[in-house]
Amino acid sequence: MKITIYQKPTCSTCREAIKLVEASGQPFTAINYYEQPFTKALLKGLLKKAGLSAKDVLRTKEDIYKELGLAKKQVSEDELIALMLKYPDLIQRPLVEKGEKVILARPAETVQSLL
Repeated sequence: MKITIYQKPTCSTCREAIKLVEASGQPFTAINYYEQPFTKALLKGLLKKAGLSAKDVLRTKEDIYKELGLAKKQVSEDELIALMLKYPDLIQRPLVEKGEKVILARPAETVQSLL
């Protein structure tokens, strides 16, 4: 099964995960989700496969998180996903998919569980 890595090229954790997958020799596709944005269905599907909620993959140290005041608000799952689609910096990365399994590869070494 092919591996898909949803990543941001400037992210050091993403680059490290890609190196680990490359070293394994397994075929993979790296998708820059800033150039090819997530659809609502794709992001919800990835989270479901990973057994994670939107809150589980929320980047709380980003400026946009603070600007939106998300620490002080009660936001529903659908509202959070809508914000993530609008502001991809809110999404932890990389998300790595192989078949029916998805992991948040933080730290990057956790990608080895899919190899």
